[in-house]
Amino acid sequence: MSKSGMSMQMTAEAASGADARVGAASEMTLLIVDDDKSFVQRLGRAMEARGYAVTVAESVREGLDAVERAPPAFAVVDMRLGDGSGLDVISALKSRRADARGVVLTGYGNIATAVTAVKMGAVDYLAKPADADEIHSALSAGDHKPEPPENPMSADRVRWEHIQRVYELCGRNVSETARRLNMHRRTLQRILAKRAPR
Repeated sequence: MSKSGMSMQMTAEAASGADARVGAASEMTLLIVDDDKSFVQRLGRAMEARGYAVTVAESVREGLDAVERAPPAFAVVDMRLGDGSGLDVISALKSRRADARGVVLTGYGNIATAVTAVKMGAVDYLAKPADADEIHSALSAGDHKPEPPENPMSADRVRWEHIQRVYELCGRNVSETARRLNMHRRTLQRILAKRAPR
């Protein structure tokens, strides 16, 4: 091949590479992994209305299969699923596609789990019930830090979350939890019996 032919071929390859990068940036493929069928249907329709091409999975296994087949640009994954943790799907997605943006949803939120989700590659962590606008905003935020929340957790709520986390880590054993928290057993029981503070 002549030098000019090689040069034209290299220019074409560079252009196609640039096109691929632009395509990846503008791609709107979204995987939703959640075992709540009615929630998935509502969210799927709402996200399609916002321009996403939606794929749905109802278990960790289905989510991992979907990532293996075609890693999406975006993912919304429930933390707790019947067959395991949604964080496994986030981890698999990030290993297959580093530019993917994943959001973790959960009704069992606590600070430690949020930190774990972010460490495993999630870009945000939203407590259920999160609506489509919140999810779309989290997915499309880029590298900009979100605004501070209008109503952040109170100190009482942060304390309650910490107690709940230790309680779960102790296998829901009140005596062991009280010992580790250096707290009287009856005091702990009273806290556990109350609703979460706002």
